[in-house]
Parts: sequence; C-alpha cells; structure tokens
Amino acid sequence: MDGITQFFWRLVLLAPPILMALTVHEASHALVAWLRGDPTAKHAGRLSMNPLRHLDPFGTLVFFITAWFGAGFGWAKPVPVDGRRLRNPRRDMIWISASGPLSNLAFAALISGALWVLVSWGVFAEYALWKYILGQFFLVGIEVNVILAFFNLIPLPPLDGSGILNGLLSPRASLRYQQISRYGFMILLALIFLPRFLPGLPNIIGYLVLYPAQAVISFLMPL
Repeated sequence: MDGITQFFWRLVLLAPPILMALTVHEASHALVAWLRGDPTAKHAGRLSMNPLRHLDPFGTLVFFITAWFGAGFGWAKPVPVDGRRLRNPRRDMIWISASGPLSNLAFAALISGALWVLVSWGVFAEYALWKYILGQFFLVGIEVNVILAFFNLIPLPPLDGSGILNGLLSPRASLRYQQISRYGFMILLALIFLPRFLPGLPNIIGYLVLYPAQAVISFLMPL
C-alpha cells in the first residue's frame, strides 16, 4: 500500500477507539466532579458522551500528525473544576483525578468482555474484511484505554496523577509540589523523547506506562 492508503487505514483503526477513550476519560471527570458538588463541567456540556464536546483542536491536529508516523496520540480539553464548590476539595480532587484512569481501565475490561463473547460465539471463525476491522477496533480499544490510564497516572502536571498526589501530600508539601506545575509539560516531553536521542538515559515512561500497561493488556487479551 502507498503512504496515503496506509495513513487512511491508520485513521480508520485508531480514530474511533482513541475518540471513545478520551470521551470516557473526560466525561468521567465531569461526572465525579458533579457528584462531589461542582456542576461547572456539567453546565459546560462536558457531562456528555459526544466526542465533539471534549475535542481540543490542537490535540486533534497532533493526533492526525502522529497518526501519519504510526503513533496516533493526542489529548482532549481539560474538564473545568471549581474547587470552591467541592464538599472536601483535597479529598474530592483525588477522586476526580482518579476517575479518568479508572474509567479507562473499566472500559478496557468491558471491551475485553465483549470481545470474549464474540469470539466464543464464533464471530471471527471465518475471515471477512468487516470482521477484521471490527476485531481491530476491539484490540486497539483495549490497548488505547489501558495505555491512556497508566499515562495519566504519571504524577506530573497536567496529568491526573499530579491531582492524586497533590491531594495525598501535606499542605506544605503540596505547595512545594505545585511549584513544578509550570514545568510539568516540559518535563513530560523530556521523559518521552530524550531516551530516544540519548540511549543511555533510563526509559522512565516505559517503566511507568508501557511495561505495566502491557501486563494488563496481556491479561485482558489472553486469546
């Protein structure tokens, strides 16, 4: 296949699972924030399973660019949260932050269960193009949700792991930790790309994301 055809098939296989994973992730943040007393995200239309409510223009553009090179990653708009409306801001922010990764793991388990049922019914016993595409949707959906969950658990702003850690720290330690928030994205980019150019550096993203994610994916896809 030529480059354009390969790009088309990458989009066909990657776009729906990634959009669903991001939508589940962000809608879960909005739902838990609302349940904990803050309706800001709900009033902003973020308590929705419509992907268009959550798409970030630049994050979507990055997805198309990286999909061309075979990766296909991007991000959605952050869910607005007003801590003044929460019943217990420090504790509630832990639950709001954790809800995104937990929802992706739960969604991956749901996809795995649905795939197991289809396999047991013999849906994929014979080859057909639509069956191949359907099976890839399920497999990619599991992988994307698990990787997204572990990636967001990295304790660096603006990822969810920073919200969880910030709520667990003492007030004094929390203030010190928040001081690195302005550098969080830069640190994250360095952790992702520097090991590729400097092979001697440890692959921290691999240890925190890829290796545990692969273990969970293998558990969810024994077939």
